[in-house]
Amino acid sequence: MPHFLDLATPKAAGLRAILDDAHARKQARAGRPTGMADDGAPLAGHTLALIFEKPSTRTRFSFAQAIRQLGGSSITVSAIEMQLGRGETVEDTARVLSRMVDSVMLRANSHATLEALATAASVPVINGLTDISHPCQIMADILTFEEHAGRPVKGSTWAWLGDGNNMANSLIEAASVLGFDLRLGVPHGHDPDTAVMATACARGGSIDLVRDAREAVDGADVVVTDTWVSMGQPDSKAKLAAMQPYQVDNKLMKQAAGDAIFLHCLPAHRGEEVTPDVIDGPRSLVWSEAENRLHVQKSILLWCHGQLG
Repeated sequence: MPHFLDLATPKAAGLRAILDDAHARKQARAGRPTGMADDGAPLAGHTLALIFEKPSTRTRFSFAQAIRQLGGSSITVSAIEMQLGRGETVEDTARVLSRMVDSVMLRANSHATLEALATAASVPVINGLTDISHPCQIMADILTFEEHAGRPVKGSTWAWLGDGNNMANSLIEAASVLGFDLRLGVPHGHDPDTAVMATACARGGSIDLVRDAREAVDGADVVVTDTWVSMGQPDSKAKLAAMQPYQVDNKLMKQAAGDAIFLHCLPAHRGEEVTPDVIDGPRSLVWSEAENRLHVQKSILLWCHGQLG
């Protein structure tokens, strides 16, 4: 079953096919109303279940529009609205949904829940975010870079600043599969997942973990950050203090390449992980990045349904 759970499992050719299709589909529907289906409506008659254990703006709206533009429909629920929220097993939920819908997107508290759902399901399951990874967001980030640069991501240099969270983990996986260099500027005690790092390095990824923000950003084509405290984490003063040297401001951006861009998955806390003059400045592509969640997720859905190479 072609689940989309992380960026390590699909081959480079699969990720490349998704990105190329997303570029083409975005260009092909320029100027159309957002509710109008793509030519051919390739997933006409298909239903996507959208299940949320965590709040969402971009994931919810982008997936709902993605399946609509592909000609299908969606059913959106929170986990507490289902028997899943009252103790029904993930496996039983997967077996039932597999007989009623054509694919499932889950935004989960725990990656183990996602894996259990995928193991028991007989339809494709897509990772809409877990505590370990956020693959759809990183695919949108790569699409945004390629639009801006006019070239594939391979051979580019990316800098990650801040917490070694689920975003950092997915970026590590993407770098090792698609062949771009990655430097992670992360404070001690907040490193990315060790298993993700080890697997990516064994795959031959060019990934460096550094402690100095300027070293991480030096000459980079892309500077990426995220909130310092993710959903569900305690908002500790100690963590915020540890993260402060990794704030992205204009002085730090000047260390990057002259045409470097700034990305952030949103929501952002201006004055913490990024200053307003960066996120709202000319190098920021965060709004295109947010829109590209829609375009890349359409292609992920098509890949899961066997319509892409």
